[in-house]
Amino acid sequence: MGLVPGSEFRVVRRAPLGDPVELEVLGSLLSVRAREAAGLEVEVVAP
Repeated sequence: MGLVPGSEFRVVRRAPLGDPVELEVLGSLLSVRAREAAGLEVEVVAP
């Protein structure tokens, strides 16, 4: 499981110090380090 190009995800929460970041991907939760999250290319999709 992980992020692949074209995946849609949502930021669920960030830890108080910013690390880790919890993402929702395909209905599952995925925690990534802030350094890894910073490398994601994001396109905002209106709700």
